Amino acid sequence: MSTKGQNESSPKRSLSYPAPVERLLTELTRLPGIGRRSAERLAFHVLRGDKQAAEKLAHAITDVKSAIGHCSICSNLTEHDPCPICESEKRDRSKILVVEQPRDLIAIEQTAMYQGLYHVLLGRISPLDGIGPEHITARDLLQRIDNPKRNAGGVPIQEVILGMNPTVEGDGTALYLTSQLESRNVRITRLARGLPSGWSMELASKAILADAIEGRQQVRE
Repeated sequence: MSTKGQNESSPKRSLSYPAPVERLLTELTRLPGIGRRSAERLAFHVLRGDKQAAEKLAHAITDVKSAIGHCSICSNLTEHDPCPICESEKRDRSKILVVEQPRDLIAIEQTAMYQGLYHVLLGRISPLDGIGPEHITARDLLQRIDNPKRNAGGVPIQEVILGMNPTVEGDGTALYLTSQLESRNVRITRLARGLPSGWSMELASKAILADAIEGRQQVRE
């Protein structure tokens, strides 16, 4: 007797993962640079581990959202406001190094060559992506310059160092900030181009960053 009819009428097996796994995969693929295959590797790593390891990961994610914020002065990531750099009386509060992201700040701090303050833009101007000056913290930077009370310790800012990454967007952001700063009584400099064109600051070595800080060039007196 043929089993063809029975095979056709039998229910097909589901090829999808259980619903909780699918939800985890969906959330993982929302992360930048994580595709479906990478998400599957991460998900199965979590599944292979014990419950305690998974709970530690979950708590770390929730804690970083509840405990970490942005410094009200420089916009760096911090647990306490103001951040330790802005709060330190040992730093030169008359000098500000402007960077795109907190990771750029960390890269420069690791060189131990810079002892001023920072301002983190939390992005860069990119018209093609619909990102304008209003989407970064450029206005907060200008307010720190215009009103010393907005700066750490109420110290007037004398020098602004432009430390954007050497990319088309980074250069465009630097040009915009320069145009806004030219009418203000501050010295404008930029990091020396020891940084390879097209690189991100976080990928540069400590020696390259140190040279860039030491050899910064004047944009305007």
